Amino acid sequence: MPQRIIVITGASDGIGAAAARNLAEAGERVAVVGRSPEKTKAVAAELGADYFVTDFAELSQVRDLAAALKEKYSRIDVLVNNAGGIMGQRQLTLDGHEKTFQINHLAPFLLTTELMDVLVASRATVINTSSAANAFGNLDLADLHSARKYSTNRAYGTAKLANILFTSELQNRFGAAGISTAAFHPGVVATNFAAESTSWMRHAYKTFINRFLLTSEQGADTLVWLATSTPGKEWVSGAYYAKRALAQANKQAYDADLARELWERSEEMVNAGETAEKPELDPR
Repeated sequence: MPQRIIVITGASDGIGAAAARNLAEAGERVAVVGRSPEKTKAVAAELGADYFVTDFAELSQVRDLAAALKEKYSRIDVLVNNAGGIMGQRQLTLDGHEKTFQINHLAPFLLTTELMDVLVASRATVINTSSAANAFGNLDLADLHSARKYSTNRAYGTAKLANILFTSELQNRFGAAGISTAAFHPGVVATNFAAESTSWMRHAYKTFINRFLLTSEQGADTLVWLATSTPGKEWVSGAYYAKRALAQANKQAYDADLARELWERSEEMVNAGETAEKPELDPR
């Protein structure tokens, strides 16, 4: 069996790095994507893997990443959209989008759709790292930038809810073309993902509570399981998982119309300012 190619974003630290190590040790060819040049290069060097440095706060960098991946690889067997995090005060990116929403949802949406021709040809699996925080999200299509009402935790929960909606709509649009998708909650993991935020969650990572949190390796378990098991047999495509089992999400996560509308709005948002026409990405 030929070595599979697995691209993992947010792989310079935390569960992304843990999953990369696990998969590389299993014989997979892993591509490590991270924001920090030093950390990303170090993880890649440890694994003998390719690496790509990208800041999801700039969509032009996401497009450059997609182009670099397509130039490097003729196929991609698994794409893991793992990059993300909780932010601090409300802030707009250079692209004009609320930072939490862009980094956690719009950037992985753009990366996935830019790679769609390769993913379809590869009959790839797309895995999106969500969170149980989706439960306190509230997706308002009229206020995706949280301009009317912003809180750090709500913005993060809404972005994680968007990950699940994106997962289901991606399956709806491209499942017949061979794409398999899943979103998952890694558990409450002892990482530094909330370090730059104003959320109360950051305190859990600096206090005695830390000792009760999962390790990065434990948090990566469901991700690795999804990447190495068979969709359609061992798990249901388009669904949301935790601890290797189907999990209950925010009730909005099951709204098919909302998933479709979010996709359409996301296309508009990532293409704003782009002059070149985009190919139609719905084979239905």
